[in-house]
Amino acid sequence: MKHADWQRLAKNQAFIDTALIGGRARTAADGQTFDVIDPATDRLLARVAACGTAEADEAVRLARRTFEQGTWANRPPRERKAVLLRLADLLMAHREELALLDAMSMGKPVMDAYNLDVPGAAGVFAWYGEALDKLYDQVAPTARTALATITRVPLGVIAAVVPWNFPLDMAAWKLAPALAAGNSVVLKPAEQSPFSALRLAQLVLEAGLPEGVLNVLTGLGEQAGRALGMHPDIDALAFTGSTAVGKLFMQYAAQSNLKQVWLECGGKSPNLVFADCQDLDHAAEKAAFGIFFNQGQVCSANSRLLVQREIHDEFVARLVDKTRQWQPGDPLDPASPMGAIVNARQTERILGYIAGAKASSARLVIGGEQLTINGSNNFIQPTIFTDVSPRQALAQEEVFGPVLAVTAFDHEDEAVALANDHIYGLAASVWSDDLNRAHRVARRLNAGTVSVNTVDALDVTVPFGGGRQSGFGRDLSLHSFDKYTQLKTTWFQFRQG
Repeated sequence: MKHADWQRLAKNQAFIDTALIGGRARTAADGQTFDVIDPATDRLLARVAACGTAEADEAVRLARRTFEQGTWANRPPRERKAVLLRLADLLMAHREELALLDAMSMGKPVMDAYNLDVPGAAGVFAWYGEALDKLYDQVAPTARTALATITRVPLGVIAAVVPWNFPLDMAAWKLAPALAAGNSVVLKPAEQSPFSALRLAQLVLEAGLPEGVLNVLTGLGEQAGRALGMHPDIDALAFTGSTAVGKLFMQYAAQSNLKQVWLECGGKSPNLVFADCQDLDHAAEKAAFGIFFNQGQVCSANSRLLVQREIHDEFVARLVDKTRQWQPGDPLDPASPMGAIVNARQTERILGYIAGAKASSARLVIGGEQLTINGSNNFIQPTIFTDVSPRQALAQEEVFGPVLAVTAFDHEDEAVALANDHIYGLAASVWSDDLNRAHRVARRLNAGTVSVNTVDALDVTVPFGGGRQSGFGRDLSLHSFDKYTQLKTTWFQFRQG
């Protein structure tokens, strides 16, 4: 599709402005709403229901009722599988609409949403659907006078709170395994980007999920998010977002019913390039992708580049050349590799980090400016600073924008020390054609995923998540069932004949 085609679709796109509770549209009881703004045009898209405690209570009550009735939880695995596979097909059938909803609400290039996000979400639902009738429970090695089975059972009611940077994908990462396991779910999308989650909830009903199994609670984090965190009848809460908010959810669990809390939080992922890397051009291309994709608004973005000193200048020169290909533009233009920052507040935050780096000993080599496109100021050039000190904010704090901090190192031990010198533990990349070094360094890095000779490797078949203040628990893969099920032992003692 061409730019004009996407613009035509955008002009006619409708936006759901209510929560979806028990299969029904719901406004907030007090009539409160919040504005959802297109960051690429500053145009008001919709005023959406700002739900609070009353609506959270209703959503949880209906989710609990449907769980206890067993209309979904007690269905055979093959029947649940069929629903998830139908949902995957429906997502692809509505691919253009879903891509447009995310592009318009949070500013990402529509072709990224069309080519990556929507197929990715559909693939996640299909993968967990296919897994359902291939999972086996266990029998313990007891004496012959007993039989002990170990089964996985759904927890009950799950709250899922997801961010704005990948609205549909993050919803799929939480919902697919939670629903596959037989739970009921209350999903709270980010207030900046609620539309694809609401449309997804409609498609789930069309696919055959019973009403009340999935409820979408729209609202602000301080009200709707807190209401879920404090709710005494939620069994587990899965969250992706900032470390600061993740800590709040831990507090809410302690103050309420000690619900399980699974966090996937911030990151400051290092990208280590050693002099024995034989394809510096490819490494530079991937380094640019690792920080500028999705405007740098990626929790696992490779936002710190550590380059061995003997190749530093050559590599930076190659990287600057690649960076010129990442200039932002209208998200609805298929030619735009970067879109808008999600809102004015985040734009100002990123510009603050850039200003701080400019005032320091770091050296700006490209970018660093705010742009105005379509009347909106929420565009920032891809930006690279070299000579960044390990103690500077740009090297320690999560910017969540298209800003790269480059630091030189002399030897392997220094590279590892620099890489691990931060509070997070989400991801890392290593570039080396020395197999021994690649293994050594990967083993020493504090990261949930280490990508060797690529960046931010990701697939539904492998777990995603980190440690330290990046959180705990894993999305994707069969390991994600650990978050949404509990082990149950059933012991049969035999009478002797």
